[in-house]
Amino acid sequence: MNLEDKINIVKEILKDKKVAIGFSGGADSTLIAYLSSKVAANTLAITIDNHLMPTGFVEHAKWTASKFNVEHEVIDIDFYQDSEFLKNDSGRCYNCRQLMYCEIEKIALKNDFDFICDGNNISDLILDRPGILITYAKKFNTPLIDARLTSEEIHDYLDKNNIPYSSSTTCLATRIPTNNQITEKRIKKIRICEDYIYANTNCKIVKVRDFGETGICEVDDINEINDKNKFKRISDELKQKGFEKLELNPTPIEDNESISLTFMNGGFEYQLPYTINIENTKKQLDSFHSITKNAIKTENITIYENGAIKGTNFKNYENAMDKFMDTLTKIRRNI
Repeated sequence: MNLEDKINIVKEILKDKKVAIGFSGGADSTLIAYLSSKVAANTLAITIDNHLMPTGFVEHAKWTASKFNVEHEVIDIDFYQDSEFLKNDSGRCYNCRQLMYCEIEKIALKNDFDFICDGNNISDLILDRPGILITYAKKFNTPLIDARLTSEEIHDYLDKNNIPYSSSTTCLATRIPTNNQITEKRIKKIRICEDYIYANTNCKIVKVRDFGETGICEVDDINEINDKNKFKRISDELKQKGFEKLELNPTPIEDNESISLTFMNGGFEYQLPYTINIENTKKQLDSFHSITKNAIKTENITIYENGAIKGTNFKNYENAMDKFMDTLTKIRRNI
């Protein structure tokens, strides 16, 4: 299936509906808002301001929604008032999405928007993002997953059609390792440091990870920061902001995931970065041949608790990929 075919699937899903979107202004939610503005009966973009986002997050979301002429609401939720979230344990992203989606649902239904969706795409299902469980629990629609669109395809479509979106929409709390307390002071320091790098480079994605005394800089274009003198200037500035030591991650940030399989002799193996809840996954399957505590076996696929997926007896790569993507939508992971 080519990209235009997938885009048409999304359009057909949204057509003539009253669509409410959890809207960050990033690539995924921007694509849905753009397509919805073309084919839906009405569109409402809902942005959560949790006080933890990069500089200009809300302003950019407002600007993008106005470009598409869709209704837009910004909901203020001060996450600094939520002691459970501030603990920053392994369920952080799950707790975050639960807080946000409850508000998105409330606003959507209050305004009679009965088709509520988010911007999860099929690539998100191969990443360690436990918040997807809230999408399932809330029964939010996922047009991009339904159309099997990857991050790479979404970026390609937006770029080719000159549709503006933000590359900086990830919560700054993700810069702090789990089991380290989130504080307003730490988030402010991270935001100031990232703003300095944005202002002094041509990077489109910047992350400064806070490991206490040490800050680790990650960017999408390593050449913009790798020069010895430039990095020293950045390092000196960030030390003044509160870090004692700065390190540079030499691996560029990539926000353009695709999905591929190593296909040999009619089969493949794929390792997901999370463990799988076998019992909950079983409930999503139409049928299966056998199940144990650690695995489910279907006609061509075996799903293991440790996150391994094995496929056998496929005629070609395309058949294997179709089945793998379908399986991803059925998997229910552990937090």
